[in-house]
This record gives sequence, C-alpha cells and structure tokens, in this order.
Amino acid sequence: MLVSDLITDEIPPLKITDTVEMALDWMEQFKVSHLPLVSNRQLIGVITESDLLDYNKPEESFETAKLPVLKPIIHHYQHTYELLKLMTSLNLTLIPVLDENEFYKGCITLKGIVTNLATMASVQNPGGVIVLELNQNDYSITQIGNIIEGNDAKILSLHVSSIPDSTKIEVTVKVNREDLSRILQTFGRYNYTVKASYNYGDYENDLKNKLDEFMHFLNI
Repeated sequence: MLVSDLITDEIPPLKITDTVEMALDWMEQFKVSHLPLVSNRQLIGVITESDLLDYNKPEESFETAKLPVLKPIIHHYQHTYELLKLMTSLNLTLIPVLDENEFYKGCITLKGIVTNLATMASVQNPGGVIVLELNQNDYSITQIGNIIEGNDAKILSLHVSSIPDSTKIEVTVKVNREDLSRILQTFGRYNYTVKASYNYGDYENDLKNKLDEFMHFLNI
C-alpha cells in the first residue's frame, strides 16, 4: 500500500492568513494535535497544538505569529511503512503529503492509518492466524511458506516483530484456511514453537475490539 492510498481531503490545510484560535478550533473538531500550514501549495510546515496553547495571542494570524514548525517530508509515491516510521518517530497525529513536484497534495491522519490497518493485514479475508516464536537466526520465510503451501493453503499476510529483551521474534501469519490443524501439526514436526493460533472469527473479533478501543482513545 502506498502513501497516496491513505490521503484524506476531510481536513483542509491552514493558510498563513488563518489565526491561532482558528487552528485550535480545527484541532478540536478533527481530533488531531497537528495541522499542515500551506501557502500557494507550498508546505510551510506542521503546526503543533502544544505550541498554539502556549502562544498568548490567539487572534494573531500565522503570517505574523512567530511559531515553530515541523517539516516532516513524505511523498505520495512512497510506501506506507516509511510513513508509519516517520509518524512514529515524530509522534505525529497528522502528516502532510507532497507530490513529485514538492507541492502539497493532502494529509494523512493517525486515525485514518488505524482504519486501514485491517485492510493491510487482510483481516476481512476468511482464514486463520498462526503466531510463531523462534530465534532470529532460524527465521526463514521460504520454509514457513513451504509448510503452509504444502498443506494446500496460501499466506495472506505476514508480520515479524521482535520480542523485547530477547533474541527471539514473533511471526504472525494469516492464511486462507480456517482449519489450521494440519498446518499446526506440520510446524510441530519441524520443531516450530506455535505461540498462538486463531480461527477467522476469534482473530477478527479480537483485532476489531483492539482497533475500536484505539479509535475511541483517539476520539477522547
């Protein structure tokens, strides 16, 4: 999935003639802590809520207000993984997107990313989920794929995450079969540690509940 697939036009950018007070009102309305500031399609930067709250002249426009800005750069043709890395490192609730000519194209919100996570993880596709725990040096996507395909199944999505304070990793695999018994038996024969497994309904409900909780948190 590319950055362009996540751009929203629901949140307009601030103009330099807009006021600090207006920006705070928009942040409250759209449930974000950041807004892009644009002049003639050129990105000036990202305004943060904390800086606005500390400013003692809310009636002043951005044309005259002396406020610091962030300038995170992401282009519409880049991959979503790069977007997530940048937003996480800067703790952003919103990020502006530029086109190939460096003009402002739109923005992406953290809430929008969470909404699209289900699509990225193939949550809506029927199947089951297997969570493996293994040493980093033992990880082989080829062998995992061969085991799954050897049981007449296909990988829909795969995610690798490190385990804190450990040399082990977790590999979460979504497959297109709800009956996982044969696949689990094969992983056992190859001495894989199966940390957890879920059928379609269990995993979908569990992930949906977590996403709903996080969406509720973003709306607070």
